[in-house]
Amino acid sequence: MDLRIFTEPQQGATYDDLLAVARATEDLGFDAFFRSDHYVAMNSAGLPGPTDAWLTLAALAVQTDRIRLGTLVTSATFRHPGQLAIQVAQVDQMSRGRVELGLGAGWFAEEHAAYGIPFPSLGERFDKLEENFAIITGMWDTAEGETFDYAGKHFTIENSPALPKPTQRPRPPLIVGGTGPTRTPALAAAYASEFNVPFVSEATAAQMYERVGDACEAAGRARTDVVYSAALVLCVGRTEDEFVRRAAAIGREPAELRENGVAGTVEEAIAKIESFRAVGARRIYLQVLDLSDLDHLELVAAAIAPHLR
Repeated sequence: MDLRIFTEPQQGATYDDLLAVARATEDLGFDAFFRSDHYVAMNSAGLPGPTDAWLTLAALAVQTDRIRLGTLVTSATFRHPGQLAIQVAQVDQMSRGRVELGLGAGWFAEEHAAYGIPFPSLGERFDKLEENFAIITGMWDTAEGETFDYAGKHFTIENSPALPKPTQRPRPPLIVGGTGPTRTPALAAAYASEFNVPFVSEATAAQMYERVGDACEAAGRARTDVVYSAALVLCVGRTEDEFVRRAAAIGREPAELRENGVAGTVEEAIAKIESFRAVGARRIYLQVLDLSDLDHLELVAAAIAPHLR
């Protein structure tokens, strides 16, 4: 079972905060450091303000050595697909082939309004997401010396040199996530190396994994071509008091965390991760909300991770 650290910097974090967590992630043996791609905090002041996902990952690419780096997930509304293809390829080069791209349709209307970013209807956002995947993969897959063209409903690419190429070939891993019953599994089957369910129950995860597996088979792929993963909030203590203290620090109720997260005692946390393994998950993203509490990561690395190998 891969354990990845997943951060929400829009809730209030500087680059130095993120660097400290990324270095702890690497030093403690976790598989990867991921971050969200948001510009406005949710239920907090968000001071000192947002950091950009791909600027952050570019810097971390040269300040870390081993861990995978990626987004869960980049919003397709934030960047033009051709621009994003260049950015991700460049960060992949800077990291010597350690980048992964999670890409979604975008959902948080308030952050779009706050920074003047267009926010079309859900149907249009999903249409644009599909075109993003087609353009980004098309550009990366185009042979050097050849050009790439694309004519879609929302984007047109003409005579693109489709450069630069990422270090990972044929391309960096692509992550599709969500709980949509039809279009999401189809997108995963068409493009994904990994399918992720964020903050859902084991039953919902099992249902979505089944749908994606069926879609893969319908598209001529093996069900096992895709890595199945889940994102869950992390809040664990060596003792009940320590757990309750950590829950208070992130403004969550202990009972709610036990139901919805990797939470409680060490034994409870291991049991929750194993319950997701039982329905097909092979990778867990641990959402860390208190970025100052590096002891939390040390506890997971020392007391939980060894039981999951």
